[in-house]
Amino acid sequence: DYDSGMVIASKNPGLVLPPASITKIMTSYIAFLELENQTLSMNDKITVSKKAWKTGGSKMFIEVDKKVKVRDILQGVITVSGNDASVALAEHISGDEKTFTTYMNQMAANLGLSNTNYTNATGLPNDSLYTTAEDIAILSSALIEEFPDLYKLYSTKSFEFNEIKQYSRNKLLFVDDNVDGIKTGFTKAAGYCLASSAKRGSRRLIAVVMGAPTPDVRIQASRTLLEYGFRFFETHTLFKRNTAISTARVYSGEETEIKFGINEDAKVTIPRRQKKNLKYEYIIDRQLTAPIKQDQTIGFMHVKLKDKIIQTYKLTALEDINQGSLYRRTVDSLLMDL
Repeated sequence: DYDSGMVIASKNPGLVLPPASITKIMTSYIAFLELENQTLSMNDKITVSKKAWKTGGSKMFIEVDKKVKVRDILQGVITVSGNDASVALAEHISGDEKTFTTYMNQMAANLGLSNTNYTNATGLPNDSLYTTAEDIAILSSALIEEFPDLYKLYSTKSFEFNEIKQYSRNKLLFVDDNVDGIKTGFTKAAGYCLASSAKRGSRRLIAVVMGAPTPDVRIQASRTLLEYGFRFFETHTLFKRNTAISTARVYSGEETEIKFGINEDAKVTIPRRQKKNLKYEYIIDRQLTAPIKQDQTIGFMHVKLKDKIIQTYKLTALEDINQGSLYRRTVDSLLMDL
C-alpha cells in the first residue's frame, strides 16, 4: 500500500534477482531529480554518442551525432524502454555510463535499497546487476511520492520518434484504467518482470512481479495482486501528524504532563471491516524527566490487530518542557524512588 507503506502480500520479497529493464526506474528517478534541481531541462539537447546508438536490445532508434531533446529521450526510456535512450541520458547527466552507475548506487543507498546493485543504466545482463522485489517496490513508491508530476510520463501508452511509433511495453495500461505505471523488464535470466501501480479512488497500490515465464503471466499475476489489495484491504489514517494523541507524566519539569503525538500521518492497511479491532499500546519511560524538547522521541506506539503488532511508530513530544524549580525536582525525585 503506497500510503501506509505496509505489505499486503508477498512471496520471496528479498530474493536477489536480475531486474532487466526495471533498472530504468532508477535511471528515470535520477533524471527526475536533475529536472527538479534544475540541473537538467526538458528542452536540453543530448548529442547521441556511437556507444548509445549501438547499444543492443530495445531501442527508440536515435541516430549518432543527432541532437535529441531530453523530453524525447526520457519518454524513450520510460515508454519504449529504449536502451539507446538510457545510455544517451546517462552520458548526458554524468559524462559516461560508468559514472552514472555510481550515481545510481548512491541513490539506492540513500533510499535504503539494501539488496540492490547497479552496473548500467539499461538493465542489460551483468552478473553484478541485481535487486529484489522489495527494493523495487520501495524505489517505485519513492519515485511516485517525490515526483508526482513527472511520474505521469509513465502513463503514456505510445511514443513516436523518427517516424517510428511504438507502444508502451506495460500492457496493463491498456487493460486497466486504474493503472498509471510503471515498468516492465525481460531478459532470459530475469524472466518477464513488471513493477505496476494503480490508483482506485484515494488509494494507490504497488505490485512487483519477477521471473514470470511469459508476458501474459506477469500481467495476470500483477492484476490479481492489485485486485486482491483493493478488494480485501483498506487503509485508515489513525492519527494526523503532530496532533495530540495523549499525555504522559513528566518528572522534574515546570509541567507535570506532556502532550505527545507522531511526526507523520499514522496510516495502516488492514483487512476490511477490522478497524474496530485495532488496539494501541504506548511504551513510554515511566520516569520521563525534564528538560524535554519538542519533537524529541519519548517512546513508541504499537498498533495491534488481534494481539499481533502490525505497525510501530515513534512517539514525539509536541511541546517543550523546561526543568522545574529546585523544590519540584526534589519532590519528584522522591516520587520517582517510590
